[in-house]
Parts: sequence; structure tokens; C-alpha cells
Amino acid sequence: MRTDSRLSGVLHVLLHMAERDGPVTSEALASAMGTNPVVIRRIMAGLRDQGYVRSDKGHGGGWTLSCDLAKVTLYEIYTALGSPSLLAIGNRTEEPRCLVEQAVNGALDQAFQDAQALLLARLQQVTLSMLSADFHQRLIARGNRLEPEDIHAL
Repeated sequence: MRTDSRLSGVLHVLLHMAERDGPVTSEALASAMGTNPVVIRRIMAGLRDQGYVRSDKGHGGGWTLSCDLAKVTLYEIYTALGSPSLLAIGNRTEEPRCLVEQAVNGALDQAFQDAQALLLARLQQVTLSMLSADFHQRLIARGNRLEPEDIHAL
């Protein structure tokens, strides 16, 4: 079963962008994320429409943050991405005729709803600035030095 890692990837990109002084091209973002620039442009366009990033065209152009990291929650980024599925597991069939499977689905449906509600509540409590502060604390703990795995093509 494949998981949807767009939220994690976008948060990663946004935090790298927060560390930059200037715009970042779709190509550089795509290289850092291991994907195609078209995919990045599609995702970033959705974030632009919500006011989280802006794009500048031409030489020296690219994507920049246009939001206050302290005011944007992970939940808001999640919804800007179209609210992708939070759970990688689900029922075998959605409308089973088998009474046993109906009982299984009934129990699992409640568990899935509870898990999703808990996760969405947590996403509403965490801001991008909290993630940025965590990064900076980790950097200080390491002696303010970045390792090669910390530096991407951004």
C-alpha cells in the first residue's frame, strides 16, 4: 500500500525556503524532492492560490514564502494540498454483504475516525514556525553546522 507523502514533502520544502533569502526555482525544488518540476509547479500553485507562497517570473525568479510562519498551521497546509488521505489502511470493501465483514468494518470505521480526528487536531496545533524552531534547536545542538544530508539543492 502506497502512502501519500506530499504533506511531509511540502513542509520540508517550505522550511528550506524559509532559510533562503531569495526565490527558489521549480527545478531546484524538484531536484531536492526527487520529482518533476511540473509536479512542484502544480503543488506550489495550490499553495500560491491560498497565499502561502508567491512566484516571480523571469531571470532570478522562482518561489518565495509569502506567509507568516507563526500563523500557518500544518492543518492549513494539509487542506491546501486538497486534504489527502491521512491513513494508509482501510476496509477491504466499503459495502460488504457479509455480516462478519460488516462487524469488522463497524469496528474499524470508528477506529479510523478516532485516529483521523486526533491527527487533524494535532495538525491544527503545530505551526510552521514551531517546525522552524525545532530545526534551529537541532542545528544548535549539533554545534551550528550542517551535514551534507542536511543540505539540498535549494
